[in-house]
Amino acid sequence: MATYLITGATGLIGRHFVELLLNQPDTERVTLLVREQSRARLTRLLRDWPNADRVTLVLGDVAEPALGITEADRTALHRVDHLVHLAALYDITADDEASEKANVDGTRHVLELAALLEAGCLHHVSSVAVAGDYAGTFTEDMFDAGQRLVTAYHRTKFESERLVREQTEVPWRIYRPAIVVGNSRTGEMDKVDGPYYFCYAISKLTRLPSLPSVGPDLGNTNVVPVDYVAAAMLRLVTKPGLDGRAFHLVNPEPQPVTRVYNALAAAAGAPTLTFQLDRRTSAGIVSLTKLTEHIPGVTLARDAVLDRLGIPPVLLGTLAFDPVFASTSTRAAIGDPAIEVPRLEDYAGVLWRYWREHLDPFRARRQHGQRGELDGRRVVITGASSGIGRATARKVAEAGGIPLLLARRAAELEELRGEIIAAGGQAYAYPCDLTDAESVRKTVTTMLDEQPSVDMLVNNAGRSIRRSVRLSYGRFHDFERAMAINYFGAVRLILELLPHMSERKFGHIVNVSSIGVQGIAPRFSAYVASKAALDYFSKIVATETHGEGISFTTVHMPLVRTPMIRPTKIYDMFPAKSPDQAADMVLRALRNRPKHIGTPTGLAIQMAYAFTPDLVDAIAYQGYRIFPDSTAAGGTGAMKLGKGEQHLSRGAAALMRLTRGFHW
Repeated sequence: MATYLITGATGLIGRHFVELLLNQPDTERVTLLVREQSRARLTRLLRDWPNADRVTLVLGDVAEPALGITEADRTALHRVDHLVHLAALYDITADDEASEKANVDGTRHVLELAALLEAGCLHHVSSVAVAGDYAGTFTEDMFDAGQRLVTAYHRTKFESERLVREQTEVPWRIYRPAIVVGNSRTGEMDKVDGPYYFCYAISKLTRLPSLPSVGPDLGNTNVVPVDYVAAAMLRLVTKPGLDGRAFHLVNPEPQPVTRVYNALAAAAGAPTLTFQLDRRTSAGIVSLTKLTEHIPGVTLARDAVLDRLGIPPVLLGTLAFDPVFASTSTRAAIGDPAIEVPRLEDYAGVLWRYWREHLDPFRARRQHGQRGELDGRRVVITGASSGIGRATARKVAEAGGIPLLLARRAAELEELRGEIIAAGGQAYAYPCDLTDAESVRKTVTTMLDEQPSVDMLVNNAGRSIRRSVRLSYGRFHDFERAMAINYFGAVRLILELLPHMSERKFGHIVNVSSIGVQGIAPRFSAYVASKAALDYFSKIVATETHGEGISFTTVHMPLVRTPMIRPTKIYDMFPAKSPDQAADMVLRALRNRPKHIGTPTGLAIQMAYAFTPDLVDAIAYQGYRIFPDSTAAGGTGAMKLGKGEQHLSRGAAALMRLTRGFHW
């Protein structure tokens, strides 16, 4: 019967190895080192593992000297038979400091504890990365062969293995896995790594027709599934007489990079490479590509494209292995023909499905039902108690979406929610005052607790103030009130939801702005300025969240017949969209996610101001003279020309038709 102390049990290899180890009849006790923040996760794993009563959890951390475990725990673990060190930072994109701390310092602390415990054997999980750029066959008994170590990951894995080899207090065995991918039967994988970095790019290629194609020879790589690594390790850890040896847990035959691509592409339904150029031609293409990196802007453009596809640039230099890894001695030591590396082509489909369902960073974009883009989407709609917001909520529900209704008036929200449910839809009401930071924070917290996700946000709530500046001299609060709801309220809600959307790599935000932002709208200096502020906030933030799958649409809404315009009586004669027509514009923004939605009139006014601003000012001034301040705004309400509010002059009517939907 044997005892074990294992680090890194929550990692991919660790989980598989421990589960197999617990199934061994000669396993007496397995102690798992766990950090406090990982204890809950490891406890959940134990529920699915066999013979969990053999497991003991010990709090500790490889970042601490002697792993930071208590003296009592050290006493209980004294002379443990096997210390299996799996904890490490397996990340080729990590920087020197992080890699050094996890891989080198962590191994140093494990060695310190192993000596204190007088462990029977230290089993150190290294990597084939220690071979660096060695050209030729790299055997299990080779280590320092003058190879260049090209990344922080390569350097720190080499250094940590060196520490194990040079110490003399504890017997050791070293395991060097190749690139480890998911379980060949279940696809289980814990993160995007290795070939997974290219899966998103492959998914984009599925839109292309499958035609004969040719690609360069990019060299060879080496990929093994985690279940093979765990099974091979179990055999090598438990077999006596193997101390002082290193083992290559690799595919016996090098795999061409193009073959790995073809296996994943075929599983995805993307075009595969039919022909491969010879090595000499391919080398010329690669060399030419490297030369172009010295052209100003080329590297920046390349990295921008790679970033959009989720591919770290460092991966291009480590795509293929220079060395070929011998594994004859390892396979002989395993001595079990049942433990072999399966063909990638036989399990690539399993890996692809798991990636698509669990690892695709943009999978939330696809998580809608068969009825269309809004089916099953949870859409926050502000100002949902009336007008455009109310109409939008109904249409979202009709499209299969789930509106999350926000407004101050709880009773009206509940009434709308009841209507949607009665019609066979789903909706949730969240009374909220957008001008109150604490109210917004609590509402978003509650929403995220109750909902599995929030996919989209419609910033529709707003306050309109139509008042000329001469009537605003003593009314600075008009500008503050407009900004409070139209700008600060919307921004406050966006900032609360952005972390959630960033984590899911998906989110779409629709800002209901105004046609007035596209032109010069007299008497709307407070309202239009607040809407313009939100427009430009969103333009800037959209550039920063572009890579996180978060997009923005600005809807420059024309005049809509809602309670908001009721105080301005002349609008009774103006042509205006209905709330349902306005909601259709918002629905188009949610479904198609364009940068902008507006009207031909708004675009024409915007273009006119860009080329003839003085002329637009002159026309706007005439509108200012013709259409008066309303009585509600402190004006007389009387028309400057014509027969009053109920009978527009010919000039007023012509201007109204010319600028259909504009806020005069």
